[in-house]
Order: sequence, then C-alpha cells, then structure tokens
Amino acid sequence: MQNFLHVSYLGDAMSVAAAQTVSISDFVAGLRKFPEPAFSELGSIRSFLEKNRVEPASLQPYLCWDGQHYTRNLIDKTPLYELIAICWEVDQHSSVHNHREQNCWMAVPIGRLLVQNYRVLFQDLAAGTCKLEPTDQLQLDPAHPCAVDPAAPVHKVYNPAQFAERAVSLHVYSRPFDTCDVYSAEQGTCGTIHLWYNTEFGVPSKPSRA
Repeated sequence: MQNFLHVSYLGDAMSVAAAQTVSISDFVAGLRKFPEPAFSELGSIRSFLEKNRVEPASLQPYLCWDGQHYTRNLIDKTPLYELIAICWEVDQHSSVHNHREQNCWMAVPIGRLLVQNYRVLFQDLAAGTCKLEPTDQLQLDPAHPCAVDPAAPVHKVYNPAQFAERAVSLHVYSRPFDTCDVYSAEQGTCGTIHLWYNTEFGVPSKPSRA
C-alpha cells in the first residue's frame, strides 16, 4: 500500500507505536541532519515524522491565532526546506491549492484536521479557468502524519466546526517557495497567489499578504 496523502495514513500500527515525543528544537535539529537527496523523495522525511511527534507545549513560542484566517508561522528555513506551523481556529480552512511541484509533509501535533483531495480535469492558468472533482478525504491527527503525493497534489485543509477545537499543523516543504496556485471548484477559476508568514521565528512579520 502506498502512503501518500490521497491514499492512506503514514505508516502502520507498529511504527506508530514506536513513535517518540520530541521538542520542536530537537525536531528541527533532526531535520537539519538530512542530506539534500532526502528532500527529493518522500520516504526519509515521511519516516522521520512518523517516528518523532512534536511536544505541543514546545510549539507555544511559534503559535499565533487570528479569528478571521488561519496563520502561517515560520519555524525554520534552509535552502533545502522550510518548516511552518499553521494555526487553525474552529471552522477555518485553506483554499484549494497545489504545491508547485514541491514535496510536502504534514503532521498535526494539536487537534485534528481534514484534507479534501481533488483531481484536476482541466487547468489553464493563463485564462484563469479550471475544472476539478473531489476525490477522497483524509483525517490527520497526532498519530497520523502524511506526505502529499506529488502526482496529485491539489487539496484543501480545514478544521471543521464539528471538531470543536483549535488545531496546529506542521508543514515541511521541500525547497522554500513563496507562491502557489489556488482553485475554486465551484466557480471553475484558478490563479497564482503570493504566500506570507504571520510570524517568523516567533516574531510578528510585517504585513505582506497579497
């Protein structure tokens, strides 16, 4: 069985049982030990997330909340990857988006989230039009991190009202990037947006949202 986001949870019962809890500083130190090839395939970083669950309390210096929009909080950044904590209030969600042909891994140390995946049937960025259809849905929680399938990367992340609690997700992106493509399945439109950080290394960023 493949372990991509749109297929399955990461790992099996044995590997989940073997997971250890680490501080975010130890998590970053572990990420920084990986050589460049590890960020060009899914298995190594996927296994690392599987075996190392981040202690929620250690994330507090990097978390900020906004009642109107989820927040993106930069924890670490190198030429090989960036690590971001995203804070989700109840009923907040991302746009449907892709990852610009980059690898992405996600863990949820606090709360739960849902991921809705989409198949792109047609896309013309120049014209701003597209056609999508929803495929499968996946729940993420502290025991179930995931990797995004680079062959089918379009998805939406959300914290549904019925979960009734805040959530925090950790995202490792291979090669930092500052744009992505977003889609409206209902309107059949798409376009490119610039990404921003609400905080960088625990310090509020200057407003730069597009």
